[in-house]
Amino acid sequence: MKTLFDTAQRQKFVQRLEQLTPDSQSLWGQMTVAQMLRHLRLWEEMIHENKIYNRTLIGRLIGPLILKQVLKTPNFRRNSPTISEMRITETGIDMTEERRKLISLLDRYANYDKPDYSFIHPFFGRMSREQIGQLAYIHLNHHLQQFGI
Repeated sequence: MKTLFDTAQRQKFVQRLEQLTPDSQSLWGQMTVAQMLRHLRLWEEMIHENKIYNRTLIGRLIGPLILKQVLKTPNFRRNSPTISEMRITETGIDMTEERRKLISLLDRYANYDKPDYSFIHPFFGRMSREQIGQLAYIHLNHHLQQFGI
């Protein structure tokens, strides 16, 4: 399974991120390219800065089971739900700055040293280091595919 803990995979993502332009159009969903980059940055901050978001009841009940399924079939469905704090609706976002911050966060996977199961995803629950790297890969890939990259 591909993971963002792999340096080569991170480098490929940086190359893909550099292909995005302000004119990049989504193939599905409603986010602009700048909104997508902000969404990805917030998602990565959640992991690296261990930001805590409220867990939903449904996530507590079935989140770990869904996580196993997602990791087996490494794709998110188009228009998959996201937590409200990561739904980006604002406009006027500086795409270049968001991309810079996101790449900086991706670089932090090289030195990720948090103990297993210390990270709690708002839907999937406690996650191992391995699961974090795999899910982060799937999430980033999903959104770059959303913009045809």
